[in-house]
Amino acid sequence: MITIENLTKIYSAKEGAVVDSLSLEIRDGEIFGFVGLNGAGKSTTIRISAGVTLPTKGDVLIDGKSITKEKAEASRQMGWVPELPNFEMNVKPVPLMRYFAGYYGLKGEEEEEHINQLLKQVGLWEHRNKKLRGYSQGMKKRFSLAESLLGDPNNLMFDETLNGLDPGGVQFVRNLIMDQKKKGKAILLSSHILSEIEALSDRIGIIHHGKLLKVLDRGQLNELGREKISMEIDNFDDGAQKLLSRYGDVKLSNGEVMLTSLRVDKGSYPGILTDLVQGGYKVRSFEPSGESLEEYFFNTIGGVA
Repeated sequence: MITIENLTKIYSAKEGAVVDSLSLEIRDGEIFGFVGLNGAGKSTTIRISAGVTLPTKGDVLIDGKSITKEKAEASRQMGWVPELPNFEMNVKPVPLMRYFAGYYGLKGEEEEEHINQLLKQVGLWEHRNKKLRGYSQGMKKRFSLAESLLGDPNNLMFDETLNGLDPGGVQFVRNLIMDQKKKGKAILLSSHILSEIEALSDRIGIIHHGKLLKVLDRGQLNELGREKISMEIDNFDDGAQKLLSRYGDVKLSNGEVMLTSLRVDKGSYPGILTDLVQGGYKVRSFEPSGESLEEYFFNTIGGVA
C-alpha cells in the first residue's frame, strides 16, 4: 500500500508549491490512474514516493514504512519506472541487473535465474548481449520494467510508461500491469493517454497545479461516456416516470428530469420524445449528452491552463 500524507514540494518560493498538501492512498490490488497536464505535479509526487526527491513537507509510507525516515526498508517494496529511463549506457543488461540484484540480497543461481526470467518476460532476452546505448527508447522502457520488478516489490509506480511506445509496446505494458495487479500489488499509473488510464484504472485522481481535485471510482468511470438525456417537462408526474422507465433510469434534480443507463440506442431517442408528446406531456427541452473522461478532465480543471 502506498500512503501519501499531506505531501508538499516547493522548489522556489516565487513559483509556489509544485505539489500542494496532497494526500492519497493506493490500495493493495488496485491500479490508481494519475492524470494532469504537464507540470501538474504528477512526476514530482512519484519521484518523492520513489525516494528520489525529498518533500518540503509531508511523507509517503510504503507498506507503513516512511520513505523519508526509513528509506532503505521502504524502497525495497517500491518499484519505479520513470518517464525517461536513465542507466549507464555502456553496459549490457545482465551485468547491470546483477548490480541491482545485490541491493535485494539476491545471489548465485537464484540471482541468475531471476534475471534471466525477467529479461525473457520483458522481451529482451535476445538482446541481452547488446549494450544499453544500442537500445531503442521502447527497449529501454522494457529494461526499466525488468529492473523495477527485480526485488518483486509489493508496490509499483509507472510514470508515463506508455508514452512513446508502439501499439505492441502499449499492449505489452498493459498486460504486465494487469498481471501485477492480479498479484495484489498497489500500482500508481501516470499517463497522458486517458483512454488507457480509463481502461486500466480502478480509480483515477485528477491533479492540477499540485492539488488533487477529484478522485473517481470505478462506478463513476463506468458512467463516463454513457449517453444520458436531460429533459424539462412542465407536467411531469408518475405516468411520465413510468413511461420513461421503459428506456432507462429516471432521476429528478432541481426540476430537471434525467434519463440515465439508457437501454435503447441513439436511433430510438426520437421515439422517447414522441411517446411523451403523445402522452400529453409538455416537453420544453430534450437534450442527449455524454461526457468522456477527457471532457470531464478539462471541465474539472476549468479548461486548458
